[in-house]
Amino acid sequence: MPITEWPKDERPRERLIKQGAAALSDAELLAIFLRVGVTGKSAVDLARELIERFGSLAGLFAASKAELCAVKGMGEAKYVQLQAVLEMARRALDEKIKQTDALNSPQAVRDYLRLTLARLPHEVFVAVFLTAQNRVIVVEELFRGTLTQTSVYPREIVKRALAHNAASVILAHNHPSGEANPSAADRSLTKALAEALALVDVRVLDHFIVAPGASLSFAEQGMLG
Repeated sequence: MPITEWPKDERPRERLIKQGAAALSDAELLAIFLRVGVTGKSAVDLARELIERFGSLAGLFAASKAELCAVKGMGEAKYVQLQAVLEMARRALDEKIKQTDALNSPQAVRDYLRLTLARLPHEVFVAVFLTAQNRVIVVEELFRGTLTQTSVYPREIVKRALAHNAASVILAHNHPSGEANPSAADRSLTKALAEALALVDVRVLDHFIVAPGASLSFAEQGMLG
């Protein structure tokens, strides 16, 4: 049954207007973006199929143009629109974290890192350099590796921190093909970076690990000490 034939109080668009976006499911939100379904499927049905096919919204966002266009009802135009929406969201979060105290807005930092890193097919290591007032100076990708390993050099991070006159830093890297749980190497690296940066009076405030659909904060888990 087309969505236009649903009772008005059950239609995603009307529910969003009345109850707010947070009240809708992932499939309902995606259906509003899709606008229309395909023969025999409503936009909600198609949205559910896409989420099931790619495993999650994060999986859908990470899909290549070829993968997305292989789904009946999708195409290059929808792929372009989806990428534009994601980039606008990333830029909005970038503006938000640069205008606020990062320690008072930890969710904004987490959301920005998840949106930036979770979709990448390769492993990257980034640093969020902060002022003494915990304002974001810049977010830099410092190292890039394969799906399983990235070589991170403490000396280079210290050099970048000094170049930006940073007082503190938030570290982050992604696990493209795994979970957000830290490995022994992740723990060892975090300790080494914290010690190296402490020599130039730069504090490591947190280290985030981002994986598809999940993220972990070293600070929240008490693993920075």
